[in-house]
Amino acid sequence: MFKRLAHVNIGATDLAASEHFYCDILGMKKAFDFTRNGEKFGFYVEAGDTTFIEVFIQNEPPVEGNTLLKHLCLEVEDLDSVIETIRSRGWEVTDKKFGADKAWQAWITDPSGVRIELMQYTEGSFQFTGETCIVNW
Repeated sequence: MFKRLAHVNIGATDLAASEHFYCDILGMKKAFDFTRNGEKFGFYVEAGDTTFIEVFIQNEPPVEGNTLLKHLCLEVEDLDSVIETIRSRGWEVTDKKFGADKAWQAWITDPSGVRIELMQYTEGSFQFTGETCIVNW
C-alpha cells in the first residue's frame, strides 16, 4: 500500500539560513523552490531516492517545547564520514552513540531549531529484527 515516506514539511524562521544549512552544510541537493506572487516562500531538498524535506517560511516564531514535529531522521551510509563533513563545514553535531535500537546515531539542529537524527543501521538494528526496544530515558 505504501512505498516510502514522500516528504516531511518543516517551518523555517529564516529561509535563507535553512537553505544554506540543508544544501551547504548537509550537502543535500535542492529539488525546486516554491514562489508566490514572485516571492520565494519555500523549497524542496532531496533526502534520498524520492524522499524529500519540504521547507516553508514560518513568520510566527515556534512555540518552545510544543511543536508537533519532535525530530526527523535521515539514514546515512557512513556516520563517521557525515559527522566529519558537517564539522568541517563549521556546524555542530554530537558524537555518535549506539542507540537502544542497535543503530548508530548522532544529532544536529537546523537554524530554526528542528532536531535531526542522523542514523546508520547495523545488521542487528531492531528496525530489521523487529525486537522490542527497551529504553530507560
